Amino acid sequence: MDEASKRPVLPRTWRPRSVRWVAYGLALLIVATLTVLAVIMPGEWGPMDRFLMVGTGLVIAAALHLLARPRLVAAEEGVTVVNSIRTHVLSWAEVVDIRMPTGEPWPSVDLSDGTTLAVMGIQSADGELARRGLAEFRALLHDRGEAQEPGYS
Repeated sequence: MDEASKRPVLPRTWRPRSVRWVAYGLALLIVATLTVLAVIMPGEWGPMDRFLMVGTGLVIAAALHLLARPRLVAAEEGVTVVNSIRTHVLSWAEVVDIRMPTGEPWPSVDLSDGTTLAVMGIQSADGELARRGLAEFRALLHDRGEAQEPGYS
């Protein structure tokens, strides 16, 4: 944070904390467990069986990575929203507002074309961290976002 302006220094990345810990911890546990099982299985288990057991663990870990990869990146050039599967690169002018109503799992941004986009990089499960991230992004959006309509101050 820039103390003079109380604005985050760019580039700034927000990531969910709780979901990442759980997803990566679970992925590590599953891969380790299936690897140990593949090693200690009886002799009638062939190399392909063991390989498939470890491979199954790696596939599950890859799926858990999709849950842990979301982030929101604010840079001078614009905003990048990385959700589980898709990445959206937006200019500051395209982002009109960000909102997270009470009870919603993550915020959404209103875009200048009238659509909305989920921002899974900030998650309400993180409590105060999520509220602080939302406030920081709003402050950046106020400074860099869409210009005010003529006649308004």
